[in-house]
Amino acid sequence: GEGHPFGWLIDPLDGTTNYAHRYPHFAVSIALEHHRRPVMGVVYDPMRDELFVGMEGGGATLNGRSIHVSDTADLIGSLVASGFPYDLTTRTESNALWQAFNGRVQGTRRDGAAALNLCWVAAGRLDGYWERPVQPWDMGAGVVIVREAGGAISSLEHDEHDVYGNEAVASNGLLHGAMRALIAETLAGMQSG
Repeated sequence: GEGHPFGWLIDPLDGTTNYAHRYPHFAVSIALEHHRRPVMGVVYDPMRDELFVGMEGGGATLNGRSIHVSDTADLIGSLVASGFPYDLTTRTESNALWQAFNGRVQGTRRDGAAALNLCWVAAGRLDGYWERPVQPWDMGAGVVIVREAGGAISSLEHDEHDVYGNEAVASNGLLHGAMRALIAETLAGMQSG
């Protein structure tokens, strides 16, 4: 209840559109938060029978085995992912960022499940991920899992990350500065153009 230090961020079906179209990329995401900061996260991918778990100070696991972010050090050799808003009229920023990254990375993906994108960064399958807007329940668990797997998490334009800020940049840490710089350059170009 109100005033209680603990709360839950639950998405029973992250990747709803994928599920509706039988595209096998969706998950259940549950995060425990303490004073509005996610401290424990669990993401289950039923199609791959993969359970990602992260607990503040306790590391991150996939089906009980420790996971760690990738060691990719250059954007040009990286595989990154993003998401796009449902509202077609607000996609200008997403399109600009997508185009900017497409020219500077080895590959970009848009799979439609933020929780899994974050978990895949944590497991080293992706090197980075960015999205705005993204809902707290979509990223709460994944944020903990990325941090505990040795990755970095922030907002698009600020070092700190607030799960209620509706945006995220996640990376293996090595690419974080370059990702943030490319985002800043792209957003500045949109404002001046």
